[in-house]
Amino acid sequence: MAAAASMSFLLSHPQSRSATPSRHLPLRPAARRVRCATDAAALSPAVTTKHRRAADENIREEAARHPAPKQGLSAWYEPFPPAPNGDPNERYSLDEIVYRSSSGGLLDVRHDMEALSRFSGAYWRDLFDSRIGRTTWPYGSGVWSKKEFVLPEIEPDHIVSLFEGNSNLFWAERLGRDHLGGMNDLWVKHCGISHTGSFKDLGMTVLVSQVNRLRRAPLSRPIAGVGCASTGDTSAALSAYCAAAGIPAIVFLPANRISLEQLIQPIANGATVLSLDTDFDGCMRLIREVTAELPIYLANSLNSLRLEGQKTAAIEILQQFDWEVPDWVIVPGGNLGNIYAFYKGFEMCRVLGLVDRVPRLVCAQAANANPLYGYYKTGWTEFQPQVARPTFASAIQIGDPVSVDRAVVALKATDGIVEEATEEELMNAMSLADRTGMFACPHTGVALAALFKLRDQRVIGTNDRTVVVSTAHGLKFSQSKIDYHDSKIEDMACKYSNPPVSVKADFGAVMDVLKKRLKGKL
Repeated sequence: MAAAASMSFLLSHPQSRSATPSRHLPLRPAARRVRCATDAAALSPAVTTKHRRAADENIREEAARHPAPKQGLSAWYEPFPPAPNGDPNERYSLDEIVYRSSSGGLLDVRHDMEALSRFSGAYWRDLFDSRIGRTTWPYGSGVWSKKEFVLPEIEPDHIVSLFEGNSNLFWAERLGRDHLGGMNDLWVKHCGISHTGSFKDLGMTVLVSQVNRLRRAPLSRPIAGVGCASTGDTSAALSAYCAAAGIPAIVFLPANRISLEQLIQPIANGATVLSLDTDFDGCMRLIREVTAELPIYLANSLNSLRLEGQKTAAIEILQQFDWEVPDWVIVPGGNLGNIYAFYKGFEMCRVLGLVDRVPRLVCAQAANANPLYGYYKTGWTEFQPQVARPTFASAIQIGDPVSVDRAVVALKATDGIVEEATEEELMNAMSLADRTGMFACPHTGVALAALFKLRDQRVIGTNDRTVVVSTAHGLKFSQSKIDYHDSKIEDMACKYSNPPVSVKADFGAVMDVLKKRLKGKL
């Protein structure tokens, strides 16, 4: 697998100080079995009992009594990519409300890598591992357990967290074995098993936490609310985190283009929901105009703070593999911030010595909204925005992605690939995965369809450790599944449909159906 070139904004550091063990070697000595309770007691060290905090003290107050030591870490905004003729010293504090560089380009959060590198890769691995599954504020969150790599300077009391992250890494045993040529190391990162049912929670906890910091003393910025344009999942995440913080949320949604499950989430969380007669790109243009005129903080991925939270999913994957690097990671792509966030997380760990390489990345797009795929096919020579056509993968129905330049950096640095999936391919891939025990969303179907194609092309090998990123929960897209299993989708064979069978309430009729269904198995 190809090793990635360093990101331009990360300092190169020698990798010798913290080598990562081969995945084919045992990571730890085998545990010895203790034969009886008496022997166990004799061998066990003395245990110090941690007393529960005072009954009238909550976990946030407890954290304030035990502040973490200051480590001299910092982060800031810089132009992305650096403008050839721009000011090389252009940077902005994270406490400034700024979304674009002086030249009109994107911004990126940069970390003081020199300060971070004062600690070894082993130190960071052990620190992050020690926080998993705890309720200590704010480190029980999968995002804030990596606080030093996210927003190192924010105070814990300003953090708005719903204990997001720490999502399941599912071994797709049967899918790989029976349907992908015997793949025995296929995994699905279930980012949709999160508070609002999508990976967007990972970024929104960071953005809303920073807004909370800005609104409170001593900064006391006059921010009236937080707004976003959304294809559904962003609005759900923003609304939930703003509700938890008591901050008004405003969401712009394209009318009749998102699922009812997605629509009801911001409504239930008390957001101001504007349903607009346009597509996502039209909503995005309007929210940018509105936030330029009103004191509403922009929450879309034009704002690079969210990517700092989303990159922790990559670090979490490394943790779940005991800091071994997978060979491939496949990510659905719409506005294209997430593919860059995964790269950023992997590359940051490589540079700081937590691991010794990065995986190859695949960005999977729906064929009805595939501007990056077209760009990739031209050898990165010509990018053509498009008007995205309707797709069941509605959250990635975006024809003019904000983060296209970020995605290109990620893919070039990892010898990455862009693949596409038709509507029938993505729905069949989703439904076949469901038949092996998953309950995938259509966007995961796009990534799985890309995997099927790359296996057919023998690009991804039988024994390659491969992670498919599932970005949302299948329950948010139940209508698409209902239509598929009812075979009601025009011009689609619905190969794996499984409609219910209507049977009379009669023993003989029931037996006839079961014998037919179980023919050859009885």
